[in-house]
Amino acid sequence: MSILVTGGAGFIGSHVLDRLSAQERHTVCLDNFDDYYAPELKRRNLAGALAGGHVELVEGDICDRELCRRTFAQHAVERVVHLAARAGVRSSIEEPLLYERVNCMGTLNLLECAREAGVKSFVFGSSSSVYGVRERVPFREDDPVDCPVSPYAASKRAGELYCHAYHHLYGLPIVSLRFFTVYGPRQRPDLAISKFTRLIEQDRPIPRFGDGSSRRDYTFIDDVVDGTIAALDSDLQYEIINLGSAHPVGLLELVGIIEDALGKKSRIEHLPDQPGDVPLTCADISKARRLLGYVPSVPIGQGIRAFVEWFKEHHACSQGD
Repeated sequence: MSILVTGGAGFIGSHVLDRLSAQERHTVCLDNFDDYYAPELKRRNLAGALAGGHVELVEGDICDRELCRRTFAQHAVERVVHLAARAGVRSSIEEPLLYERVNCMGTLNLLECAREAGVKSFVFGSSSSVYGVRERVPFREDDPVDCPVSPYAASKRAGELYCHAYHHLYGLPIVSLRFFTVYGPRQRPDLAISKFTRLIEQDRPIPRFGDGSSRRDYTFIDDVVDGTIAALDSDLQYEIINLGSAHPVGLLELVGIIEDALGKKSRIEHLPDQPGDVPLTCADISKARRLLGYVPSVPIGQGIRAFVEWFKEHHACSQGD
């Protein structure tokens, strides 16, 4: 019996695979290595897990119905961590139909395959973006989420609704995890911490959208993997659960932490607010603590230092290629 991890070559997915490989659990990675960012970075993400001998790679699209059915059947898939998605708020505004296809149809396709295979656990990677623009904090799982402000957020909420329907109709055990701004080694190059680190290191200005007052609940990758594996191995039947740090950090504070870790000062390029962005995210993680034993343990300063160490090593390797 196998665990299927979709999007396993991505940032979160590759760390989940590393953890499952270390536990010597047979796992299948399904990834299409799309060009949202450099596919060679994704292959590098995956190299360690593949070398461990417990992970098999299937290259393909989650929207390919026959490929997914064949993968479930040939590998006797028993549990699923569905992380494959078209990511990015701003890109979703430019290509909404693509986001609908991958994030909605792809999720529905996997749910159908899971239903047919009678899987014991289905974990869906959702997003804090479903909460939209909210003033009341922290964000609770039972807060209304009917006003998404980007196609990406709408597609993630649609995925949650499909998950609910499949649990209601077929009893499929599902946990939807709302991730709050995950960061750490291998973070996507378009995300703020990765982008700011790269630009500061290159002595280039970093973009500051709006007045710099935005605050995010940054969550270190190891904590997110802890919560994801706990959800995968749980006997929960249907839940939506936040995975965050519960400690929002302001943009200017974040930049200062990165500067300290790099030992370099930044230059700021002031830009207008971006459509689709939200001013604040903050997770209520009491449900995750209660149901998953989730206790985030990496504070932002420690996490940023770990990312910068990885970045410097990775950058040096890239320079030597």
